[in-house]
Amino acid sequence: MAGLNKNNSAVKRILQEARELANDPSPEYSAAPLEDDIFEWHCTLRGPAGTEFEGGLYHFRILLPAEYPFRPPSIMMLTPSGRFETDTKICISFTSYHEELWQPAWGVRTAIIGLQGFFPLSGKAAVGIGSIEHPIVERKRLAQLSRTWTCPVCREPNLALLPDPVGTSSERSAPSEPPAPVSTPNNPDAALATPPAPNSLSSPQVVDPPRAQVLQVKRQQRPPILLDTAICLILVLACGIVFRRMF
Repeated sequence: MAGLNKNNSAVKRILQEARELANDPSPEYSAAPLEDDIFEWHCTLRGPAGTEFEGGLYHFRILLPAEYPFRPPSIMMLTPSGRFETDTKICISFTSYHEELWQPAWGVRTAIIGLQGFFPLSGKAAVGIGSIEHPIVERKRLAQLSRTWTCPVCREPNLALLPDPVGTSSERSAPSEPPAPVSTPNNPDAALATPPAPNSLSSPQVVDPPRAQVLQVKRQQRPPILLDTAICLILVLACGIVFRRMF
């Protein structure tokens, strides 16, 4: 980032947003500008829960104009998802296709959260440049493949860029029920013994991390709830305006 004009309003705004995202990360997404071009960001987004995209990790580019934040960004999906075309600028309400709806108070975080909200849309609401509708089975297959997809620029798989929240993998691999005790001639009371609960302290499969480490992880992964909620409300209003004009 050497040689940047830090008095430029766009540069100042981009650096500010980069610091905010680094200091207040979310378990739902990760984002950062490229070292050699802060006007291009690479982001990794978690697929919305309860949809065919759940479990998927999707990598995309955010291209900021020189007039940012007074003009909106462009978004290009890189990971195959079955929802958006790859290497194509996506037409949604907070991108360069709808400059009349963009607000300078919005930012990179707005675009990321808004994109996640557009994943589950279908029918007329999902129609637009860069949108595709693959079958649900295919989207689920792509969601699994997306976890190991590697960006040629970042050179890291999506799962390394946006790891699963702490405890998720252990919960998936934990058995649903503990094994029943076996009665033997030398221990006839074993059949009457109550097996330990899967998450009890006596279970040998689960090792609780130190308390200080848990607290530290929770602080690092604390989602900006109030800001995300406000952004989502703004995007809903913007989408309403777009649909009212279209229909």
